[in-house]
Amino acid sequence: MNFDLATFLEEAGVGRKLVQLRPTQVFFSQGESADAMFYLRAGRAKLTVVSPEGKEATIALLVSGEFIGEESLASVGALHLATATAIEACSALKIGRDEMIRVMHEESDFSEMFRKFLLARSMRTQADLVDQLFNSSEKRLARILLILSEFDEPGKPDHLVPPITQETLAEMVGTTRSRVSFFMNRFRDLGLIEYKGRIRVHRSLLNVILHDQLPGQSSSPTSELPPSRSGTAGRAKGA
Repeated sequence: MNFDLATFLEEAGVGRKLVQLRPTQVFFSQGESADAMFYLRAGRAKLTVVSPEGKEATIALLVSGEFIGEESLASVGALHLATATAIEACSALKIGRDEMIRVMHEESDFSEMFRKFLLARSMRTQADLVDQLFNSSEKRLARILLILSEFDEPGKPDHLVPPITQETLAEMVGTTRSRVSFFMNRFRDLGLIEYKGRIRVHRSLLNVILHDQLPGQSSSPTSELPPSRSGTAGRAKGA
């Protein structure tokens, strides 16, 4: 029987189970045994880590078509390195470690698809690191809004951000809620976004990422607010 990649990823079977998650529901938690991974069929999720001091940081945003928890392939008894949480309602295929290894060995189509995913994840992780090290919090917020609205998905008629609080956006950006509120209001006043219940992202927001420039600005980098009285926020929540 020929292997059907689409069927494998869309249907339950031996070592595979379809799961549905509500917003804020957890796929797995940091430190738990990593004996399975997930293929995100629909919805969006995030990966967060917590330091021994209790500081929390968002390290990745995940969209449909991605795998979650690939560390389970590393070895028997591996632990999850982060917590994966649904940002909006998600549909996922849970794949046991043994089944994942089997299909990788036996099915070249699946192996090729998974290798492409790992390469794309590696490249995006590097881009995330550059973003955190060198970009202003305003530019980081613009990038996160573009990712959450799946702006790079061709043919998508509306680029809507899933329901999300400014506190969560601040955690993702690595800044304070008041700074996120300031930047969001500025983006809206400049016509880069609009929100009436849901945030809608316009193409013009790409200028903040591609040209580091807001409408009416010169080519100089976007400015940030001066540090608040409580001090400049760190990259992680609670920093």
